[in-house]
Amino acid sequence: MRIFDPHIHMTSRTTDDYERMAAAGVRAVVEPAFWLGQPRTNVGSFTDYFDSLVGWEPFRAGQFGVRHHATVALNPKEANDPRCRPVLDVLPRYLDKDGVVAVGEIGYDSMTPEEDAAFAAQLALAVAHDLPALVHTPHRDKARGVERSLAVVAESGIEPGRVVLDHLNEVTVKQVRDTGCWLAFSIYPDTKMSPPRMVEVLREYGTERMLVNSAADWGRSDPLLTRATGEAMRQAGFTDEDVDQVLWRNPVEFYGQSGRLDLSDIEAPDATFAGNSILRGGS
Repeated sequence: MRIFDPHIHMTSRTTDDYERMAAAGVRAVVEPAFWLGQPRTNVGSFTDYFDSLVGWEPFRAGQFGVRHHATVALNPKEANDPRCRPVLDVLPRYLDKDGVVAVGEIGYDSMTPEEDAAFAAQLALAVAHDLPALVHTPHRDKARGVERSLAVVAESGIEPGRVVLDHLNEVTVKQVRDTGCWLAFSIYPDTKMSPPRMVEVLREYGTERMLVNSAADWGRSDPLLTRATGEAMRQAGFTDEDVDQVLWRNPVEFYGQSGRLDLSDIEAPDATFAGNSILRGGS
């Protein structure tokens, strides 16, 4: 089983996690910029963080045979802090870097006017830099947040197929399914989705445009729950091809639209690549 985790915060994890992930079949990850738990008080703390996402973390992952890419953005929670909003002015320098495959996480936390403005501005950056967008849907009042997110996406003019709405569940999947956007689900030990619940969603809605991630961070989470979801799919009667589509080919296709997805020397003999993503050394 080969796994591409399309949303995981490895800055929060240890090298032991990388080792376990590699042993479980995780060959590639995307790490979105997010809230670190401690409020940041100036733009410099963001630039240091972004530098780490595109520099140190790919090196650390590579020591265990895991290919690391990133997305960068001003996250929704910190968009409410006036000390952080100037981050929008420095984002373009990072959106041009080879290892950055999308703008994200953007979207909503509390659905404030400040979040509205940051969301719209960063979708415009995604269009300007020809990048996909990773949208964080709020953990509270999720159905209304998804509805509002879809409205902002529609107003932005970005192509729906270049947008993924993350942290979806059984209630919100119907809102997104027919919009042309991609759908992403975070598998957690206690909250969000579980492997059995994810299997039921896939059974009802199919495997196309579906992404499964661990979203593992500094909270209670598990970077191996992508693997557990694949095993649950097999036990429920899904084919190996179905599992490969959800856990590998779908994230490759979505982030491949950036033209910067480098999977050279990664074992991916039958992956489908969108756009002009880079594949060197595959067989």
